[in-house]
Amino acid sequence: MKQEKIEFYKGPAGGWGALNSVKNALLRQDIPLKGAKTLLSANQPDGFDCPGCAWPDRNHASTFEFCENGVKAVAAEATARRAGPGLFAQYTVAELAEQSDFWLEDQGRLTQPMAYHAPSDQYRPIAWDDAFALIARHLNALPDPNQAIFYTSGRASNEAAFLYQLFVRQFGTNNFPDCSNMCHEPSGSGMRPQIGVGKGTVTLHDFECAEAIFIFGQNPGTNHPRMLGELREAHKRGARIVSFNPLRERGLERFADPQDKLEMATMGSTPISTHYFQLRVGGDLPAVKGMMKHVLEQEDARGGVLDHAFIAEHTTGFAAMADDLRTESWELLEQESGLTEAQMRSAADIYIGAKSVIACWGMGITQHKYAVATIQAIVSLLMMRGNIGREGAGPCPVRGHSNVQGDRTMGIWEKPPAALLDKLRDVFGFEPPRENGVDTVEAIRHMLDGKGKVFFALGGNFASATPDTYETWKALQRCDLTVHVTTKLNRSHIVHGKEALILPCLGRTEIDMQATGPQGVTVEDSMSMVHISVGINPPASEHLLSEPAIVARLAAATLGARSNVPWLWLVEDYARIRDQIEKVFPDFKDFNQRVAVPGGFRLRNTASERVWATASGKASFHAHAVPRDTPTHIARERYKDAVVFTLLTTRSHDQYNTTIYGMDDRYRGVYGQRRVVFINDKDIRALGMQDGDWVDIQTVWSDGQERRADRFKLVAYDIPRGNLAAYYPETNPLVPLSAVADAAGTPTSKSIPVLLVPHKPAGGAVAVDEAGAQAVAP
Repeated sequence: MKQEKIEFYKGPAGGWGALNSVKNALLRQDIPLKGAKTLLSANQPDGFDCPGCAWPDRNHASTFEFCENGVKAVAAEATARRAGPGLFAQYTVAELAEQSDFWLEDQGRLTQPMAYHAPSDQYRPIAWDDAFALIARHLNALPDPNQAIFYTSGRASNEAAFLYQLFVRQFGTNNFPDCSNMCHEPSGSGMRPQIGVGKGTVTLHDFECAEAIFIFGQNPGTNHPRMLGELREAHKRGARIVSFNPLRERGLERFADPQDKLEMATMGSTPISTHYFQLRVGGDLPAVKGMMKHVLEQEDARGGVLDHAFIAEHTTGFAAMADDLRTESWELLEQESGLTEAQMRSAADIYIGAKSVIACWGMGITQHKYAVATIQAIVSLLMMRGNIGREGAGPCPVRGHSNVQGDRTMGIWEKPPAALLDKLRDVFGFEPPRENGVDTVEAIRHMLDGKGKVFFALGGNFASATPDTYETWKALQRCDLTVHVTTKLNRSHIVHGKEALILPCLGRTEIDMQATGPQGVTVEDSMSMVHISVGINPPASEHLLSEPAIVARLAAATLGARSNVPWLWLVEDYARIRDQIEKVFPDFKDFNQRVAVPGGFRLRNTASERVWATASGKASFHAHAVPRDTPTHIARERYKDAVVFTLLTTRSHDQYNTTIYGMDDRYRGVYGQRRVVFINDKDIRALGMQDGDWVDIQTVWSDGQERRADRFKLVAYDIPRGNLAAYYPETNPLVPLSAVADAAGTPTSKSIPVLLVPHKPAGGAVAVDEAGAQAVAP
């Protein structure tokens, strides 16, 4: 194992460190030449879309439209390593459970369908037809279709997602928990009633024109590295970049572009944020409200600050919001945001001084109890000066996985609009179920209660990505059948139902050969651009199927004569699937022709046109009180004699979602380890501890259930007092199932009240090894 150390990182984001990481990623997967060749086709008109994040591509003619973490994703998929039947013959599932998440995925690409064999506690090869017959038998034996749960990862293409939702609704349920439920659900829940769309309104062109860019709860250096290029160019032309983040993140401070020869040769870098406000965890709503209050006060004092024409013509609710702001207390705003009145006024002055403003946010905003209210406040702030529907301005929720936005567009939603169901009925001649399905947290409860009997996952790592880890594991183990479509082994395949299948699929970098020839799939990025992705590498195994083919063959096996959809004919040529998509979704008119254009096309966004698809026909301002009953407030009231911290879970730089590429977090100075907790140095001393001491983390919650994660190293870090940060999935056991965002249901993984206690080895509920493996102790 690599040497464990904590060492302050002095360099910028990107730069030579990123190039060295790219080299190491390719070498680790034994693909130095293949990997380099593969990367030249990333995000190209005749190549594949990066399987990493959903940040859009600036130039589809460039040979360098990829980033460090994109390289890690490509390398992991194009790896020379194979996890074939020999691996499963070598280990029982109990033995695999003892391995770390990193070790499991590091075994390489899966090569054949595998079925769990209970007497031997091992996975054994199974033929594809037999696998589909087994799933169909379980599904058709259910007395109620709602006893089946169909999860979707944001990796699935538009074509796969469309067939998937069509199959499942013909089967008879809307049980579509997906990764949106765990990340940006509050963005849609907040914006749809407010501006009529649940997506951002900006394009990359707007980033070229914005005079100020506000970034809330986002760490682009690790989660969306290509965004740093846009921020770098914006800074160089004089735009103000204002960041709100509890942690000092190197990617928000400075960046060295590996494509800039002069910057690399001189060891230089470009600043990113012109202003950096370290607010408390969860302090964004009062901080934004403080900015809005200052904007209103300046309007009252001197006039000419608000966009009165926009407010009058396009909005409702301004007067009520203004009354709420005028009576708001600066003392309360300071107390709850962790910023001073002067800091909030300073940020607001930057906003006032810019003619065009973009507001970006990530899961540092969405994974809180009051996420929806915070997002509506950010959008209201933009609307005060007309910063929606004009060049260089608008809201920009930055999505995570590469097609998470596209999957929702295709109908992967447990609460489908009636218009979608009506269209499916009219086009395909069946009556879709009208009852809402379960979201991710509800799906876990569904399985725990015995109401969910079959769990099918199209991608993802449900067992590691979800909250309340051990409750989730119990839920999966109570199923009669669990099925996972995947490229690599992960924790979800080890925590299985009474029967279980692992179905290996093609990756996005691989050639997808169907009856009419090689196929391309489409994806939608964070800015509503739809483009095609065509793999270039031979498949990792001759036994792999594409995701559309898996869905189609499963649908044919399960529905049989009950369906008039020609499933197998559709997957002979994916253009046929796109023709069906066009029939259901008007915005995809001439889909095949438009996606054939290099760079693809942008879906219509009515809010960017100042057309408001809301109940009132206008955009709406919303007044929200500053929360005084957050989980941390409640916990501190209950534990007055203890120090209750607010914990946010986060990724390391060697990680994408639950996929762990290595044990380093370069920008935060953590090497060879993951079980660390970032804490203010003064808080360490107040606890009577020292930097480097080991602690156990315990959740403070009202349900009486013990939740803890053991043996974390204290690391002094630049973070506000009373706040902590630690990596997931190691800290997911601390997130209660009942800790969800109001009106959205998203787990509040960025704001968990916890206690720190000195670590006591053994005798606990959780056994943990140094590499991050987790298992329920007897």
